[in-house]
Amino acid sequence: MEVKKVRAGKCLFGDGHIYIQSMLNVPAEDVEGNVRQAKKLEQAGCEIVRVSVPTQTDVRLIDAIKREISVPLVADIHFDYRIALECAEAGVDKIRINPGNIGSLDRVKAVAEKCRSKGIPIRIGVNSGSLEKELLAEYGSPCAEALVKSALNHAQMLERFDFNDIVISIKSSDVKTMIQAYRLAREKCAYPLHLGVTEAGTERMGVIKSAVGIGSLLCDGIGETIRVSLTDDPVKEIAAARDILKAIGIGGGVRIVSCPTCGRTQVDLIGLANKVEKAVADMDADITVAVMGCIVNGPGEAREADVGIAGGKGCALIFRKGEIIRKVPESEALDALMEQIRAVTGKR
Repeated sequence: MEVKKVRAGKCLFGDGHIYIQSMLNVPAEDVEGNVRQAKKLEQAGCEIVRVSVPTQTDVRLIDAIKREISVPLVADIHFDYRIALECAEAGVDKIRINPGNIGSLDRVKAVAEKCRSKGIPIRIGVNSGSLEKELLAEYGSPCAEALVKSALNHAQMLERFDFNDIVISIKSSDVKTMIQAYRLAREKCAYPLHLGVTEAGTERMGVIKSAVGIGSLLCDGIGETIRVSLTDDPVKEIAAARDILKAIGIGGGVRIVSCPTCGRTQVDLIGLANKVEKAVADMDADITVAVMGCIVNGPGEAREADVGIAGGKGCALIFRKGEIIRKVPESEALDALMEQIRAVTGKR
């Protein structure tokens, strides 16, 4: 099914690019703190920033943040339709709201008409923890079918007022349910999908759950924008999202492959691999770098790598596409490898 193109600021969902986003976690009343964090997220590579707007007073965040960042800003709103109207007037790029929890159809109509007049899309966000009681009674649990039905019901409320600039997210803290729900949603609608595992946890487990859930769907060709939800600094969400995209070959940056080491390893490969990872972390180059422990897992096994290094006893081989370039002492291994990376990429 061809995905409907929906624009939020300078981002066009459905254009083939996977947009990375995150959400500010500074208290809404701290305007300067929100602005600082938004700028940090943009610097880290965040392409869409979301901010919670719990009261009408907090609408002031929209102008304050938009003046300091160049990426689209999303207002996260619950229950009070007036906040959505005011955020639209303030120039927000996208609104996250569920039509079903803002009251009467007149209120839904008011939000739809305001957003249509301003060219602002609406993201419908359904979570397993907030599924409607009637759907829980019908399905018995927040299963994939119930979550998708909830999302489409919300979408139909907007469609009723001729509003179709819709993005849908159907999140669950259960990874299998999340995957099943998004697959079903793609079968049933063409709206862009915002992928994420909700309440994924602290950094370690949250990254793993997000990689499995988001990565599986992206490999299926499902999803236009992603958010890795971590109970941590949101800047870490951006790094994790970029790594997920990189791991499945649709994100930019240097990809590192390295062997797990064994009894044949005669260099400090773990230390070397970590140094290489750090050295290329901010390098915008679409290449694969191999860091291998011995001649068994060296130029032969890693011949597909653009640049690589294989350790020996007190020395290392530098190779490109399986061809050995030079042999250097172990102490010069990192410098020699980086020299070849720079030669391949043209980056200093």
